[in-house]
Amino acid sequence: MISRILTSALFAGAAAGLITALLQLVFVQPVLLHAELYESGALVHFGAEAVSAHPDLPGMFAEPIRDGLSIIFTMLTYTGYALVMVALMSVAQGQGHEINARTGLLWGLAGFVAFHFAPGLSLAPEVPGVAAAEVGARQIWWTATVAAAGIAMWLIAYGGNIVSYVVAALLLMAPHLIGAPEPSTFSGPVPTEIGALFAARAFGVGMAAWALLGTFAGYFWQSEGARAEATA
Repeated sequence: MISRILTSALFAGAAAGLITALLQLVFVQPVLLHAELYESGALVHFGAEAVSAHPDLPGMFAEPIRDGLSIIFTMLTYTGYALVMVALMSVAQGQGHEINARTGLLWGLAGFVAFHFAPGLSLAPEVPGVAAAEVGARQIWWTATVAAAGIAMWLIAYGGNIVSYVVAALLLMAPHLIGAPEPSTFSGPVPTEIGALFAARAFGVGMAAWALLGTFAGYFWQSEGARAEATA
């Protein structure tokens, strides 16, 4: 069982992480690089002269070491997520629930809600240079929100009664009713349009990443199980 979990998670996490890293390089990194120009003062908006919204930015792999490390760390990160997901899949299968690529897609979407959408609803993805609350407070709130949303997703999927659904709804709402840590004042040199685009692309790539991770995890979990049965 442990070998099956490790093998499935390794393949699923590496595949999903590689694709996600490439998506980030194409869609997210250019927005970050654009924001860094304002953070450093190389560009200033609302100045005396109009500033082009389309500056010349480095292309993909213009900094091969930085981009290569980004790909490696993204693959490692999603392998870690895959280990958690596949371990939970093994628990669900032990309770009689079917796990395959199709159901894995649903697992992936639930993971997106837990790790991206739920915390991002009140603590949105941020570009460099914007005002933000103290890091420790944000980390605590983010962790608690992810944990609450993860439990809520499990209750919605496998609770099977009205009490589970009510508890899940309360868990999803509670962190936002309490409120995420906020800065005492608003500041930052980056135009709001860039911040909005970054948040939108972060959510979009995040959803694609988790959908891929869940699908791959379900597929490899099922295929590893079939292979183990064939060799038994």
